[in-house]
Amino acid sequence: MSRTADIDLVFARAVTVDAVVRALTGEGWSLQEPLGISYMVNNDDLFGWQSTSTDQAAEVLTMVDSPDNIDYHVGVCIYHSTAETGGQLLFTLADRTVPSSRRSTGAVSGALALTDMAWYVNALVLPLLATGLASYEARDLVD
Repeated sequence: MSRTADIDLVFARAVTVDAVVRALTGEGWSLQEPLGISYMVNNDDLFGWQSTSTDQAAEVLTMVDSPDNIDYHVGVCIYHSTAETGGQLLFTLADRTVPSSRRSTGAVSGALALTDMAWYVNALVLPLLATGLASYEARDLVD
């Protein structure tokens, strides 16, 4: 049995990965995880995540937002160093209006298996309103 928590975000207009990451930096999020930066361009249907050094953030954002990659799912990992939690931001094809955020850690105190979705909503959803966020759906599921 495994647990999956995700927040599907729908934007009123197309967004770039860079714009979403910039909006989240004010809430303490960063591309810089403890071991570097992780990203993905799904140009081979393998969803192969890659990592690089923290000084490559600008290059990673340029690559995932490149017109050459508009026909592929792309993703970056984000990390909140104060909360010591992170997740994946996955962006769908072409219009880039439905990123999905999957948590990697961050549980409700006293109920370790449950994700503290209220914290994630405050830390992710609220800062994205200025980027045109139109709706979201949060789920914490046992698979």
